[in-house]
Amino acid sequence: MLADSYYPTRDGVVTSISTIRRSLENLGHEVYIIAPDPGREKRTEDDNVIWIAAMKFKKYEGYYIPIYPFLKLALLKRLKIDVLHVHGIATMALRSLATSICLDIPTVLTFHTMVDDAAVRYLPLNIPEERMKKLVWFYIRKVLGRMDALIVPMESIRREMISNRIENGRIVTIPTGIDSSNFNPHIDGTGFKKKYGLGKGKVIIHVGRMSFEKNIPLIIRAMRQIDATLALAGNGPERKNLERLVEELCLGDKVRFLGFVPDHELPHAYAAADAAVSASGFETQGLSILEAMASGLPVACYNMRAFADIIRDGENGFLFEDEDGCARALKKCLDANDGLRAESVRTARCFDLTTSAEKTIALYEEIIKAKRGGE
Repeated sequence: MLADSYYPTRDGVVTSISTIRRSLENLGHEVYIIAPDPGREKRTEDDNVIWIAAMKFKKYEGYYIPIYPFLKLALLKRLKIDVLHVHGIATMALRSLATSICLDIPTVLTFHTMVDDAAVRYLPLNIPEERMKKLVWFYIRKVLGRMDALIVPMESIRREMISNRIENGRIVTIPTGIDSSNFNPHIDGTGFKKKYGLGKGKVIIHVGRMSFEKNIPLIIRAMRQIDATLALAGNGPERKNLERLVEELCLGDKVRFLGFVPDHELPHAYAAADAAVSASGFETQGLSILEAMASGLPVACYNMRAFADIIRDGENGFLFEDEDGCARALKKCLDANDGLRAESVRTARCFDLTTSAEKTIALYEEIIKAKRGGE
């Protein structure tokens, strides 16, 4: 697996890579990760990670850009790699295509991030937004068209690929699975609530990186209409701006910045909350919302892309499109009955770890066979 972002970076893509890797290993397969090197002091201790020399991405704190132009071909030959699975559309995608030719092995890419939405913000180019998006999609079409297969997490993303003229004969929908043994409604969140000083009232949780595309200011503004505490779990480049917004709106008593919450505490974080929220229109799947649903929480989500696929408004959660809609959805979440909570859990359990892994393996086998002349 080739990763544009990996530990110590924490985002949905890193979570997906870790989840998919663990699921494949549980079924007896061997998985290696090729990732940008954050420096010796920040590397994870993992014999199955191959680090590629990288530099800090100045436009986006916490991310790294590989600078070594080629992958370690001799090492990959020794490891007898069967398939390359790319998680990202940037430099690692290009490396995978070159490596695929050199080693004559197939490449599949999972499309995690709607990069056209982020390009204007993060690419160091002074180009008008519409022109930038056209250039980005030109690049995406060229790269994805050369992959042996393309995985998308949700059907809405598959439709978006087709509408943007992605020419790939194998576009397959395979969501990342959720560990329902880890995220479930039976966990006690009392200790977490006490540790983070969340008080005795209602708690709404947002889990995710604090970046502009997550649209967190909309949620903060909506909290002016809500009698509850908003717990923001995560860090990122927008945290200082969000803290300033909370101060400007005099919401210091309603909004708590929890900072980075370790993986082992996340189930307890959801258990400490009464509802979960996301205002992001950027999500291709929305893992944190599915984790919240698996934990039995009513959720309020922006009505776009993955969330429009997952949420049936009023049945297993609530959708919104603006600040007032967010406030209304949050109020409904806090008043939600047991039936909606149960339906939320049932929805999340459809995203099964083993099913996801088996579909991924079936796709690997298909493209390996095709590469070897089986079609």
